[in-house]
Amino acid sequence: MDIVGNRTLRDLLMEKTEKHFDKKFLLFEDREQRRFELTYKEFADQVNRLSNVFLDLGVTKGEHVTLHLPNNLEFMISWFALANIGAIMVPTNVLSTSDEMEYILNHSESVLLITEEEYLGKFANTRRNLPNLKEILLARYEGDAYENQDLKALIANANNQIPTVPLDAEDVAAMLYTSGTTSKPKGVQITHANYLFTGEVMSKSIRLTPDDRQFIVLPLFHGNAQYYSTMSALVVGASIAITERFSASRYFKQAKNFKVTVGSLFAAPIRMILAQEYCSDDKNNDMRVIWFAQSVSEEQLKDFEEKFDVPLLQMYGMTETVGVPLMNPIDGIRKNMSIGRPTIGYEVKIVDEDGDEVPNGLSGQIVVKGVPGRTLMKGYFKNPQATAETLIDGWLYTGDNARLGADGYFYFVDRVKDMIKRAGENVAANEVESVLCDHHSVYESAVIGIPDDMRDEAIKAYVILHENETITEEELIQYCRERLAKFKVPDAIEFVSEFPRTAVGKIQKHILRQMHNERIQKA
Repeated sequence: MDIVGNRTLRDLLMEKTEKHFDKKFLLFEDREQRRFELTYKEFADQVNRLSNVFLDLGVTKGEHVTLHLPNNLEFMISWFALANIGAIMVPTNVLSTSDEMEYILNHSESVLLITEEEYLGKFANTRRNLPNLKEILLARYEGDAYENQDLKALIANANNQIPTVPLDAEDVAAMLYTSGTTSKPKGVQITHANYLFTGEVMSKSIRLTPDDRQFIVLPLFHGNAQYYSTMSALVVGASIAITERFSASRYFKQAKNFKVTVGSLFAAPIRMILAQEYCSDDKNNDMRVIWFAQSVSEEQLKDFEEKFDVPLLQMYGMTETVGVPLMNPIDGIRKNMSIGRPTIGYEVKIVDEDGDEVPNGLSGQIVVKGVPGRTLMKGYFKNPQATAETLIDGWLYTGDNARLGADGYFYFVDRVKDMIKRAGENVAANEVESVLCDHHSVYESAVIGIPDDMRDEAIKAYVILHENETITEEELIQYCRERLAKFKVPDAIEFVSEFPRTAVGKIQKHILRQMHNERIQKA
């Protein structure tokens, strides 16, 4: 038996509730800066009640339920209530468009949608195209028009008995959609065992104790907030403070008010915090570590740590690896220009195109060894080909290039996949290209990531129009705004007559990037 055994999320919550009955578990600040709190006992009670609401609505084990919610308590309660009955949470980005949500709801075969009143509009015209969707429930609802769909009222009127649906550690508990190199996102299947394993790995990698308090400002629909923050806190019986939105100007003020001790950020939020007017009092906080992902300059690292007196730890992980396979050591030498060393439970190596390990210092693809459904994702939903291409002989092929230094630390190089990293969000270039090419004026498009001081990368599209067609850059960007989430919309579009190509006709995007860089240098 491994560290997880056959425990499930239901088992874990019951265990921690019994041990930390009246301890504060969740603290939440909404966008109007109102505060809410739940103890372990209160949270478990809400979870059990909502579990029975789902059962009364006919939700059964193995069925998918989509959460289209910002950070709030209802997200957390819904996540664990679904796990309680063996149903599968499908968390989605609230910035997703109507078209994007129609695809996810249909692909996941979701039978229930939980959202808020302000997002109902994006489902109004697509409801008839969603044959599996039986009901929509509304969180934080205040009116009368949808009282039968009011999540709060349904919970209040439900019984709080713990469901008895049989569960197994390797049952799927969630499906997180991630951008791929194809035009449509893939559903990454995450099991109960996956969640418990990553909680164990992360809690031990940062020495988390029951006295710690995690600070979540990143979106709960992402793996980062679920895997590394929530699960690490729960497995040790710690507490969690959540904000509805990230605020660069208030980050450390919120951290002090919540008395948090550990946090998680991406590179872009770090730069945004540094861009604010500095308040020396922000240094007087209780935080002992913040882990982060993606490239931050040495100067920015030094500036952040000196201004706020908090050590940073760079790490590497992805939705499919579940846990964090690489991280700078909390008790060792921190080399934050690297993505760290292997963590507990993982083996990592760098391989060439044939899958053979390369010598130290040479670039190759990061591959992570593990067990699907326990230490790695179970697979991609309804996509056996993509699963087989990613999980090979117990190794997960990440699509990211790195090199292993003589010092034993891994150093990120670039992405194998045609992926753009924009302020912490993965954007598949092919997805944006597909939308552009749907426009009747566009003959062909090529999308690249270009350097951006604040957001890591901005999105630039090169477009060839059909003969005798005309359209402006702003008109085409607006077309994308109506069909893509905000973070996927191109920042700039350049019209060209032809693309640089290989002998077999493949667009040479590295030359497009070179063209852009040369133009910037001349400006």
